Amino acid sequence: MAEIRAEEPASTISKTFLIKPKLKSKPRSLPQTPESKYWSSFKSTKIPNLVSSISSLSFSPSPPHLFAAAYSASVSLFSPLSLSDGDVSPSSTISSFSDVVSSISFRNDGLLLAASDLSGLVQVFDVKTRTPLRRLRSHTRPVRFVKYPVLDKLHLLSGGDDAVVKFWDVAGESVVLDLIGHKDYVRCSDCSPVSPDLFVTGSYDHTVKVWDVRVENSRSVLEVNHGKPVEDVIYLPSGGLIATAGGNSVKIWDLIGGGRMVYSMESHNKTVTSICVGRVRKENDGAESMEDRILSVGLDGYMKVFDFGNMKVTHSMRFPAPLMSVSFSPDCRTRVIGTSNGIIFAGRRKGKENVESGRVGNVLGFESISESERRVLKPTYFRYFHRGQSEKPTEGDYLVMRNKKIKLAEHDKLLKKFRHKDALVSVLSRKNRENVVAVMEELVARKKLLKCVSNLDSDELGLLLTFLSKNATMPRYSSLLMGLTKKVIEMRVEDIRNSDALKGHIRNLKRSIEEELRIQHSLQEIQGIISPLLRIAGRR
Repeated sequence: MAEIRAEEPASTISKTFLIKPKLKSKPRSLPQTPESKYWSSFKSTKIPNLVSSISSLSFSPSPPHLFAAAYSASVSLFSPLSLSDGDVSPSSTISSFSDVVSSISFRNDGLLLAASDLSGLVQVFDVKTRTPLRRLRSHTRPVRFVKYPVLDKLHLLSGGDDAVVKFWDVAGESVVLDLIGHKDYVRCSDCSPVSPDLFVTGSYDHTVKVWDVRVENSRSVLEVNHGKPVEDVIYLPSGGLIATAGGNSVKIWDLIGGGRMVYSMESHNKTVTSICVGRVRKENDGAESMEDRILSVGLDGYMKVFDFGNMKVTHSMRFPAPLMSVSFSPDCRTRVIGTSNGIIFAGRRKGKENVESGRVGNVLGFESISESERRVLKPTYFRYFHRGQSEKPTEGDYLVMRNKKIKLAEHDKLLKKFRHKDALVSVLSRKNRENVVAVMEELVARKKLLKCVSNLDSDELGLLLTFLSKNATMPRYSSLLMGLTKKVIEMRVEDIRNSDALKGHIRNLKRSIEEELRIQHSLQEIQGIISPLLRIAGRR
């Protein structure tokens, strides 16, 4: 018994089983769309240590498109060109504020910068010298926005916690209009890109109002309800649509349609704080074009790119902090985003015109010249006029498009050569009734149709009679073809009598006309039956 017990465990130990190892599943990565590749091509640069939340960002409309950032009681100006070299220090800083700066706006020529602060003061600065030129004080509570009109250099728009929107004469430092209509803090505004007199404002009373400074009673001309406190509002480039941001949604409104809501984009998880218009480069059939997009940022740390032409979100990016402001440069090369912890995420996209493959050092005492500066061709250069067909146009070039050649039909070519009979015979042989009638009408206008009929030989006359027998009774063409049929028979009666083939065409023509007459008589009988019934029904 002991030996048997000793052997049993040895036999069980010898049995082994193979276990298939578990393979880790590879994470699935969705392929990037061309638009996602475009937005991902912006090389991101972090601009840190700006003390506090970035309340406003604005680009200069004039090259090289400096951008200004408002934070704490300062405004800093940055050059996008320095971002390519990794230089994140501001080119200049304006610090003549007594309170937190809430909003900034460049004039349309880029020479002046307007800034508002929470003390209720609006100031206008010279961008080059940073000198305050005007101090506009009329608001009784903090000013939340300041805006230069797109098409006006003489006026300024501001609004704030006193629920009043003010239209300023900058040169005279005086208020032209006090626009009263909002019932809560006015937080944002934008000016029309197509009219210097129209602008839109958004408020915490959930409403967005459209104003016209030409209206005498200073009342809004249109009002829409966003449904949540409005954080930002922008005009879309057409001037007929606006986009509003509030809560976790961005809504598009049709102003021309009376304030109708077109779409509501609700892809953010938290409050949307700022929106702006960006542009994406598209290639269609080898030709490049620019399409507009809405960039939105929110407290959830996401930037969303919204295609309002197809009503869908085309790209999304995550940042490590709540986002407060966003702006996009006019040359479509730089994108800046401000966060709540004083960091600016600036994205710079490389382009052919700013690629610097190297610097030419000081040679024989001369200053260094970048390769991009040497490659620029100007209209004063001889080489400018000897560029090849493969040369791509620059931003300021005037494009002369070559018109595509229109391929003419055979009968059109003959008409251009005044070969009227040949044009008629050619189009009759094609058996396209619309083209035949069109050629006949052209010949009538030229007073050549009857002459062409008289010059037709027997075979060509047979083509014409075949066409008339099939189409003369059609209502669309009967006014022309029935008269022509009568003239053909009168003019060519001798030829018809001498040809059996032409007599057969005349018999077919006679049968089609008799059939049409029979149908018309039947319709008249039906009309005679229905008319009394309709009169009786009308009396009831």
